[in-house]
Amino acid sequence: MRALTKVWHPALYQDGPKRRGYFEGWYFKVGDAPGARTVAIIPGLSIEPASRRHGFVQVMQNDGKSHWFDLPWESFSSATDRFEIRVGGCRFTEREIVLDLDDGDSRVRGTLALGEPRPWPGRPLSPGIMGPFRFAPFMECYHGVLSLDHTVEGTVEIDGDRVVFDGGRGYTEKDWGRSFPSSWVWVQSNGFERAGVSLTASIARIPWLGSSFVGSIVGLLLDGRLYRFAAYTGAHLLSLTHSPGAVAFALQDRRFRIEVSASGAVPGILRSPVLGRMVGEVEESLNGTVCVRLTERASGHEVFVGTGRSSGIELMDPTGDLTVPRWTALVGDEGFEPPTSSV
Repeated sequence: MRALTKVWHPALYQDGPKRRGYFEGWYFKVGDAPGARTVAIIPGLSIEPASRRHGFVQVMQNDGKSHWFDLPWESFSSATDRFEIRVGGCRFTEREIVLDLDDGDSRVRGTLALGEPRPWPGRPLSPGIMGPFRFAPFMECYHGVLSLDHTVEGTVEIDGDRVVFDGGRGYTEKDWGRSFPSSWVWVQSNGFERAGVSLTASIARIPWLGSSFVGSIVGLLLDGRLYRFAAYTGAHLLSLTHSPGAVAFALQDRRFRIEVSASGAVPGILRSPVLGRMVGEVEESLNGTVCVRLTERASGHEVFVGTGRSSGIELMDPTGDLTVPRWTALVGDEGFEPPTSSV
């Protein structure tokens, strides 16, 4: 019964099958009020097949600097009735982050208060961002969005550099399973001109019953409403093209079309799971720029056009598995361009 309950509460420690390796990681992205500093804080655990178990915390800044804190397995603990995890000297809940990390090479300390979370809403047959795929027992990786947007208050000191986040914005998600996909695109921003606007987008090659398919999930939070684009909502991917440091894509459903063009600047390297072992590498930028347009298909009315700063961008598609080269939606439209290299 408790395992079934956790399906509806992705923030909780999911404690999945471990025979083939297992990882679980929570991703907290926090940005200051001026938009000058963004930090990703990623606590988690790694269980290697027939090998070691350990906790970890990764910290990455928008200048590309990142640090990995390898922590004892015994230092990880989780509450059973609410989202609260501890690893090393750190504590994480939906409303607070307490950091106390020092491995001799790097030191990170501070406390952040997080505002009321805005999770991806669940429905009877769609418990979160994965929709009905969340019920599939054999997925390589599961995904949850714990808060699309919330306020941030407090300070963090990173190697003697004090960062003040008072009046800032935050975003929280998580992943768990065995491995990340072979190819994926991830874009996230809540650094728009209007507070309360948040975009999250994931497009990936998903293994499925001996084959694979390209899955896409995009959500735009706008004026308290979440516009969702996924296969289970009837949406489909119109186009996706990318070049070094940039990606653009468009999706539509029966009523709306969403178009996204993103470019990054200074990527950093994060560790990623491969059969539970944190030995892969992900290039992530935290200071990208994302242009978004949401349009009503029938009338052509622009519901929203905006630019998000301090945006998170991951582009991991080495063989072009995700490319859908029907690029027509954004060409010639002011504020949107086909992707070009940012290098």
